[in-house]
Amino acid sequence: MKKITSFAIIVLIATISTSVFSQNSDLKYKTVPNDPISARIYTLDNGLKVYMSVNPEPPRIQTYIAVRVGGKNDPAETTGLAHYFEHLMFKGTKKFGTQDYTQEEPMLKEIEGLFEKYRNTEDDTQRRAIYKEIDSISYAASKLAIPNEYDKLMKTIGATGTNAYTGFDMTVYTENIPSNQIENWARIQSDRFQNNVIRGFHTELETVYEEKNMSLTRDSRKVYEKVLASLFPHHPYGKQTVLGTQEHLKNPSIINIKNYYKTYYVPNNMAICVAGDFDPDEMIKIIDTYFGEMKPNPSLPVIEPSAGQPITKPVETDVLGQEAENVTLGWRMGGWATPDKDMLDIISLIMNNGKAGLIDLNLLQQQKVLSAYSGAYSMADHCAFVMNATPKKGQTLEQVRDLLLGEVEKLKKGDFPQELITASINNMKLSEMYRIESNGGRANWFVNSFINGTEWANEVTRIDRIAKITKKQIVDFANEKFRNNYAVIYKREGKDPTELKIDKPQITPIATNRDAVSTFVKEIQDARVTPIEPVFLDFDKDMKILTAKSKIPVLYKQNVTNGIFSLIYVFDMGNNHDKALGTAFDYLKYLGTSTKSPEEIKANFYSLACSFNVFPGTERVYVLLDGLAENMSKALALFEELLADPQVNKEAFANLSADILKKRGDAKLNQGANFSKLTQYASWGADSPDNNILSEAELKSMDPQQLTTRIKSLNGFEHRIMYYGPENEKELLSTLNSLHNVPAKLKPVPETDRFKQVETNENKVLLAEYDAKQIYLGMVSNDGRLFDPKVEATRELYNEYFGGSMNAIVFQEMREARGLAYSANAYLNAPSKLKYPYTMRTFIATQNDKMDDALQAFHLILKDMPLSENAFNLAKEGLITRLRTNRIIKEDVLWNYVYAQDLGLKVDRRKEIFEKVPSMTLSDVKAFQEEWVKNRTYTYYILGKEADLDLKALEKYGPIQKVSQEELFGY
Repeated sequence: MKKITSFAIIVLIATISTSVFSQNSDLKYKTVPNDPISARIYTLDNGLKVYMSVNPEPPRIQTYIAVRVGGKNDPAETTGLAHYFEHLMFKGTKKFGTQDYTQEEPMLKEIEGLFEKYRNTEDDTQRRAIYKEIDSISYAASKLAIPNEYDKLMKTIGATGTNAYTGFDMTVYTENIPSNQIENWARIQSDRFQNNVIRGFHTELETVYEEKNMSLTRDSRKVYEKVLASLFPHHPYGKQTVLGTQEHLKNPSIINIKNYYKTYYVPNNMAICVAGDFDPDEMIKIIDTYFGEMKPNPSLPVIEPSAGQPITKPVETDVLGQEAENVTLGWRMGGWATPDKDMLDIISLIMNNGKAGLIDLNLLQQQKVLSAYSGAYSMADHCAFVMNATPKKGQTLEQVRDLLLGEVEKLKKGDFPQELITASINNMKLSEMYRIESNGGRANWFVNSFINGTEWANEVTRIDRIAKITKKQIVDFANEKFRNNYAVIYKREGKDPTELKIDKPQITPIATNRDAVSTFVKEIQDARVTPIEPVFLDFDKDMKILTAKSKIPVLYKQNVTNGIFSLIYVFDMGNNHDKALGTAFDYLKYLGTSTKSPEEIKANFYSLACSFNVFPGTERVYVLLDGLAENMSKALALFEELLADPQVNKEAFANLSADILKKRGDAKLNQGANFSKLTQYASWGADSPDNNILSEAELKSMDPQQLTTRIKSLNGFEHRIMYYGPENEKELLSTLNSLHNVPAKLKPVPETDRFKQVETNENKVLLAEYDAKQIYLGMVSNDGRLFDPKVEATRELYNEYFGGSMNAIVFQEMREARGLAYSANAYLNAPSKLKYPYTMRTFIATQNDKMDDALQAFHLILKDMPLSENAFNLAKEGLITRLRTNRIIKEDVLWNYVYAQDLGLKVDRRKEIFEKVPSMTLSDVKAFQEEWVKNRTYTYYILGKEADLDLKALEKYGPIQKVSQEELFGY
């Protein structure tokens, strides 16, 4: 019996995974039958995993290098280490990032020892003295370093999307490279992962701390961390956070970081995940050449997941913060590779899918809460099922909690239709089609499989496996898992007592050495590759303009890849023309027709695996229908019925009005919302399109019939249609002429020219109050100059050189040299339409006591732009390479046509940029900066806690105008 069983298992495995040899290589790879992305999975002799999927358009490759280590692996005394080391992986090696490592190394070792001394010293005076010594030696060492040579290397090979991210289970490094730069990319990454050198430590530490500062005002992150702490007190998920504590970040250990790097950054703990345009046999040979000699760690530590003590009653916790109150529930589940994950995937859609889930129909559609969602926190060792809701005015958090628990009880009782399961499976299939359209989606799928320890066959067969789950199994699982074993986090308004105020350290700006170049970088720059010829759009060939009934233009692009469609009605009118439009289409979500309830409409759309939405902007309304192309006609008929026959529901409007007012009040509590309003105020003045909304009095006095009239009349205005999908021209026009409900003659859209961006004729400062450890600081300048295609090539190159990347002037000066910010940028922005001006904009988020440092630094580089021939050449080559290898395809062709029309263009403007940039010099960019940037006046706008700011220093930049929340929000 045992022999038969073993044989059966072997046969089963053979049907799931097949091993094959690469052509011209001894390396085996595995494949899986019916894999939609035809993946190859290799394992090198040293344990390195390599995942590949070939997708020939465009001529680029998405690369992820994933390391199976993250916040859960941080030493308990130096939390945040994994994330901090992610930053340090951009600092270079013994070969690049340095002019002379032999001279640099002794100073780096001295800094390492001083930080150990610093973290073990408690006396503040002694700590300041040690830090001063660290700063002095760091400055001396910086004279030998070459900051951001890694980014220079990526610019050289034409990479984009240079970044990384850290979670509890993973650290992942991302690049999108041209398909002719595989070997250079592999050579760089091999050296980077094997020979990291920690330099620029104290300024990068300030950058990480600024990232931590940003998190302190994001209450959702605090809630997330508290959910994990409540559910997993036995596991690092709950014991520590990815960003680490403020205390640990200010007391780092380079020795701990080096030990961590040596332990975990090894091939048997890594995967290279690539998707794009390449020959897989050549790719694996190159990867084996450069990564095959990496030494594995046979003693790799493993955190064994444990069940922990069972939770036998609700674990209740409060979180305090300035943002709106809400409540979150969480249940502990098994990890990603356990059967729990499949169940969570289907239950997540049953509960909340945006249309027809239990939360969607029972809480949101019936307007019982202001907002709500549910879903899984999916992680390697444990998952969690989480529900969240925000109360309506007058509701308590406890009442909202009980509403969420009520929906869980319906799940446990099986109080949902079988059709919801079937529809959820169809929508999973649709989501997978969307995912594999992009190389990023494919490569990220590989990352998830590797990090979470699943066989690729299990990933490929996931939907088929879930489709076999019965309703009874779902109900049984729910009754087993969803008991009183949950955590409940009450997010309440109030001052968070755990936040620490830490003064800025005194940092001497490190040397930037812009013109220094290492031998390694020169070798990469001198490497010859066959250039990829650019492909620009020809609107006459790459798309078609058809004509539907009532002379409606139809922008048409056929989808020849899969069975997905998108259909968009584009109306050149918006809230600027009628400020009630946004409210009207918010109201539409709660309306049915004379034959269908709103719940039936949403359930029908979900069963068709199609979605509809209306996006009313300031000057344009987009009516969107998308999803599974085989159901387009049915979805379009349903959508047109709703637009033509929305039935007034006075109770729904009364609820909507109250909810709108509650959301407006909640927005005033949010840092990002306040800064967004301040940005609009700085750009437009007191009369901003962003505040062109119905007042409270107008909402309360409005007859909802006026809103349904607006909905019904929309199709009567002139508009365009954009279509991307598999239907041919004849089929599409037949469908539109049959189902699109429009009059024979369309009305012209109304005109409005009310709103004007404010010209910046003199310097001034806008100051708005928000209590946070970090200010948001922006500058905007509008001198009235309108769109000019003749300057676009130079403007693009200026932005690339000045503000476009880690190697750009802004990043080098604000982050790398001074450690002032996690995020800083500056750009001369082109207008979106002919009537709008160019605007110069800067942004930085920085600790309150660094405000004047940030303003001085910005002023310095805006007035007297640092010049570097080397940095300029890198910027130019990076821009040219991107233009050579980027492709505008699929529905993006249609969008680019629309944007070109907005600027009066008939051709792809990238072509002219590509033709002009190669002959440009640094002198051209300098001349452009002097004409367009140098002598501008600015409106400075700052969101922060006034009591923590140096107002006398701020007055140097212009007269200060304090702006109230009522002025910002318009209510």
